[in-house]
Amino acid sequence: MPERSASDRTSEPTTPATASFSRRALIASFAATAGVAGVSGALVAEAREPASPGPHADAGRRVEPFHGAHQPGIATAQQRYALFAAFDLETADPRGGRLPADRVAANFAQIMERWTVAAERLMRGEAPGPIPANVRDAPADTGIADGLAPAGLTLTFGLGPDLFDRIGRPEQRPRRLRALPAFAGDQLQAAWSGGELLVQICGDDPQVLSHAFRAIRGRTPGLARLRWSQQGFLGRFGDGTPRNLFGHKDGTANPRAGTTAFDDTVWVTAPDEPAWFSGGTYLVFRKIRMDLPKWDTSTAQQQDRSIGRRRDTGAPLSGGDEFTAPDFERAGPDGTPAIPPDSHVALVRGAPMLRRSYNYDYAFPVATGPSGGAHDHGGDGPGHSHGDHPHDHAAAGHDSYDSGTLFCAFLRDPGEFVRAQRALAESDRLNAFIRHTGSAVFAVPPGIRPGQHLAAPLFPPR
Repeated sequence: MPERSASDRTSEPTTPATASFSRRALIASFAATAGVAGVSGALVAEAREPASPGPHADAGRRVEPFHGAHQPGIATAQQRYALFAAFDLETADPRGGRLPADRVAANFAQIMERWTVAAERLMRGEAPGPIPANVRDAPADTGIADGLAPAGLTLTFGLGPDLFDRIGRPEQRPRRLRALPAFAGDQLQAAWSGGELLVQICGDDPQVLSHAFRAIRGRTPGLARLRWSQQGFLGRFGDGTPRNLFGHKDGTANPRAGTTAFDDTVWVTAPDEPAWFSGGTYLVFRKIRMDLPKWDTSTAQQQDRSIGRRRDTGAPLSGGDEFTAPDFERAGPDGTPAIPPDSHVALVRGAPMLRRSYNYDYAFPVATGPSGGAHDHGGDGPGHSHGDHPHDHAAAGHDSYDSGTLFCAFLRDPGEFVRAQRALAESDRLNAFIRHTGSAVFAVPPGIRPGQHLAAPLFPPR
């Protein structure tokens, strides 16, 4: 993943959900909402400013605000755990055939309204409320977070490239939102790629995350289906830069929230973007599998020269400390560049993004269903649906041990990532140790005010 330099209203008034949505749509225009590199290509980032501070000491009791100019979970200090879940809207009519676009749009508005209400409550440490259409006398909530503090929980929602055609609003699609291309060397699996809706759930207590995921998924039956989910973690890094499973610091060059560099990197302000999207951002997701046995048996010099930084300090091989700008012209003792031109740092320099990546370690996945890339819409847990290579689970080594990085980057133009990733795919030394197995991109709407839901700006009154 690239390094950065620091710089219904539909025609269905007969249903209560649709009528409720229509009333909200009339009063929730964008004007009210606005105010508003790691292992995917960059495992580490070129230094320009210190990394953002880590979680507070009282992280377990921390409550993050849900409302604001921007969604939470972006400028928020990075939490220790994350769960990413992608969904597709239901398009099949239970009576046969396909649902018309206006009906799919009404379902989309309904699910976003449900998710908004649940997210507001969950982030305050409250129960999310009764599950719609639950069986009589069933508990209103799972109870697994009873007695637990919010632990800095955030829920962040994104919209995939295909969503806008699905709901009959192609003109509202953000201009830079298109499916990522396949890059040289990609070994993408359909089981964890793409998606029309994304929920990013982050926090400092994994049980709080599990509770939030079940609350979110419990509001989707009849409206959307789970496409894939992944979960990751970080070590207790305090105020320092977290390390990936290669042992290297990951995110050194992240701009600090609240600075001009951060705003210029993350928030969308381009005049050609739809008005409702001003103050939003784009999210690039890549699942990057690491060949840890191969990495662990390479020399320290090979490892550092593949990255372009020292593992122990995070300093560039040209000298200085972690936050010293790399000097790509400086020669080493043998007269060659101290930072190899085909190192990760050299190839991705200058790609602006905010990286919020997480490690994952699924060990030896066990095949639970047919292989071949089919989406798993029915699993109950938030982990893997199946392994990358179900036919060789009994084998030893890289093909059967699944661990690596869930690369997650926020940026104002996914084209910057595409340009950097193409350079990496062609000659990055790290390619000997990684492969990209998942890929997705989403538009992340701006934040909202109390009383609104995140889909409302897409349905301005006509």
